[in-house]
Amino acid sequence: MSKRRSSRIEFATFIGVPAAIAVVLLAQVLEGAPTRALWQPTAALVVFGGTFAAILVSYPAKLVRRTLVAIKDAFVSHEEPVEAVLAGIIQYSNVSRRKGLIALESEIDRAVDPFLKVALSLAVDGTNAKVARQILEVESDARREYAEGPADVLETAAGYTPTLGILGAVLGLIHVMQSLSDPSKLGSGIAVAFVATVYGVATANLVLLPLATKLRGAARRSALTRELIIEGMTAVQEGLNPRVIEQKLRGFLVVTEQNEAARKVA
Repeated sequence: MSKRRSSRIEFATFIGVPAAIAVVLLAQVLEGAPTRALWQPTAALVVFGGTFAAILVSYPAKLVRRTLVAIKDAFVSHEEPVEAVLAGIIQYSNVSRRKGLIALESEIDRAVDPFLKVALSLAVDGTNAKVARQILEVESDARREYAEGPADVLETAAGYTPTLGILGAVLGLIHVMQSLSDPSKLGSGIAVAFVATVYGVATANLVLLPLATKLRGAARRSALTRELIIEGMTAVQEGLNPRVIEQKLRGFLVVTEQNEAARKVA
């Protein structure tokens, strides 16, 4: 297998996030209001600053930093195609049947996926297939939980922003109440106050939740690839015929194709 992991731009995300923001701005224009009315630094401070502070209280700083880094994965995917992983396992099967499992030692350094490296190492070391499966399943579960951490953070943030938007609106209304002596300022003042609510609801539903769903989907696909590796490398250790192994693993491709089709429809 190739030693370099390919990157793929997620055009749907690049288009979707700006489009979601554009929809809100367009709705504002269609109502005959200027888009600059949606720019309120105070409301932004309450919603975004308050959400960030709440997240810091809720999660370790290391996980928050990892979430900020992981967001880029929603825009650029580094996943190894399942077809390439399957082809590599079939290749390992052919080599091991001709030369034995020890011949796969040279493939460890060539493997791109760290999880595949572990699976190859266990096979080369002569680990019992049942024990190797248990080890790999435990590591796969741990990797999935690790990968879903940023999605959990984003979903939690999406729960905070609408509430903080309401808080910003209330603070704005308090300021408006202090200006009751000048009725001409009430309309604009109330409009400004409710901008915080727009920030909170729009950010949660148009940005944070979609990004969390994207990251969680990527974690599921990576888990599926690891499951393929577990099944495939276990079969290699058991000495199954390469054609049998390929037939056994083809089901993973069907699931992947269904997932890809669902993503395109969405």
